Amino acid sequence: MKPRYDFSGKVAFVTGASQGMGVAAAQAFAAAGASVVLADVNSETVEQAAQQIRDVGGTAIGVICDVADDAQVEAAVNKAVETYGSLDFAFNNAGVQVPLSDIADQPLSDYNRVADINLRGVWSSMKYELQQMRKQGSGAIVNNASVGGLVGNRDLAPYNASKHGVIGLTKSAAISYAARGIRVNSICPGTIDTPMVAGMDQDMIAGVMRNQIIERLGQPEEIAQAVLWLCSEGASFVVGGALPVDGGFVTN
Repeated sequence: MKPRYDFSGKVAFVTGASQGMGVAAAQAFAAAGASVVLADVNSETVEQAAQQIRDVGGTAIGVICDVADDAQVEAAVNKAVETYGSLDFAFNNAGVQVPLSDIADQPLSDYNRVADINLRGVWSSMKYELQQMRKQGSGAIVNNASVGGLVGNRDLAPYNASKHGVIGLTKSAAISYAARGIRVNSICPGTIDTPMVAGMDQDMIAGVMRNQIIERLGQPEEIAQAVLWLCSEGASFVVGGALPVDGGFVTN
């Protein structure tokens, strides 16, 4: 049984919201009564995702946002506040992978792409979310890290570095804002059944699955439930955490 939350009158902002964990979280926020702003670089799919929420009675808009572009992030957060009047929850989910590579052979462009989206994109998102939340004196932010932020993986150095960085950003922001009524946490998903994972090297997935002791892929909806809990009053004493949602991967 899924827990039930009442987020009526609240506003949630989700990046990378047109597929996978992002759209699952957006749908879960809407089902709990929140007004949701879905932000994604893909204008067509993000509007489709927002329309699907509206089709079942939810309140949502889609906005174009490349989190690697600071100005677009600012505009997307401002749109959320202008449309719905506040910003209560944020799930900074947008992220990318690049092909596996020995670090000695990896092109700079791969490193820059991962760092710009996975790390600087989270920093930029928090920057503008926190500007609004500190005015309100309230809010909850969840950053999507990864088990790759807790451990290392062969041939994934830039990705691991970016996700370790997300956890560091989370901890620093949590320290700065906890006393101001704003909680900042991160989640560390294991291997989840998303389009990103579907495009990964199958040998790598098989290796990961050997250590994911629940012996199955996670589902985006399971990550969404962790995000909602961290945003809820049920997690009111959880600050600066890096919550594994990984089928036991980091315990193995």
